[in-house]
Amino acid sequence: MKTQLKKVLVTGASGKQGGAVAHAFLKKGYPVRSFSRKEGPATLELRSLGAEIAIGSFDDPSSVERAATGVESAFVMTTPYEKGTEAEVHQGIAVIDALKRAGIKHLLFTSVAGADKMTGIPHFDSKTRIEEYLRASGIPFTIIAPVFFMENYTSPWWLPGLQAGKLAMALPPDRKLQHIAVADIGRFAAHIIEHPARFIGQRIEIASDEPSGSRVAQILSDVTGRTITYVETPLEQVRATNEDFAKMYEWFNRVGYSVNIRKLRSAYHVVGWHTFEKWAKKQDWSSLLHPALA
Repeated sequence: MKTQLKKVLVTGASGKQGGAVAHAFLKKGYPVRSFSRKEGPATLELRSLGAEIAIGSFDDPSSVERAATGVESAFVMTTPYEKGTEAEVHQGIAVIDALKRAGIKHLLFTSVAGADKMTGIPHFDSKTRIEEYLRASGIPFTIIAPVFFMENYTSPWWLPGLQAGKLAMALPPDRKLQHIAVADIGRFAAHIIEHPARFIGQRIEIASDEPSGSRVAQILSDVTGRTITYVETPLEQVRATNEDFAKMYEWFNRVGYSVNIRKLRSAYHVVGWHTFEKWAKKQDWSSLLHPALA
């Protein structure tokens, strides 16, 4: 039975993942309160679509508590990429405490696939610690754990390389890597919070597709109309600049994500999962690869 929500709080709504969740709820006609640090184009767009905007910061738990007033469910995401993993853990714990004080009835936390496997990857382990605190908090919760984002290719980490005709990763070209589209995260999150009784207490790892690096390069070449060459970056080159990412690539190649994609698609076909090719065809590569001409 679908639960009619009074309102859902979406943190990180001005980013790709939180924004996808907010858009998924708004498309279904649910009331959304978007929580962001400041107003910008993304928050203005959400407001134009009917979202209520709450400005605050995870470093100010009272702002989180105020934003959660009158809210039934909350989608929470944390990041290590602004202030580091220790700050992420501190913020995650503070947000959970604030939402508990506000009386949230269901907290949906987005983690990362593999965070329950003691990987030793710093930005995975920080999610592990937040998951553990959430489990002990007493708040009814669900944890979703997505894999590598398809949208990473449009980020500053990979886009400059694609603009130069190269896709560089520290993995063998034929090593498959599970990917997910943020739109799929958004629709799956909406499905969970619509049907909380089915998901309370669960941790679900999610993925959309499993292409290799060479396959990703081939699809991007076909879709963009220009040659994208896959380049295997030496792991030590990554380690010299980012030990965290080096450990992640080591784990990708040695163990890797292990979502049963076929079972996930069958059980939750309502999400309309993307293949990588389907996702790539939806992107505006003309503006991404040739921004000066857009």
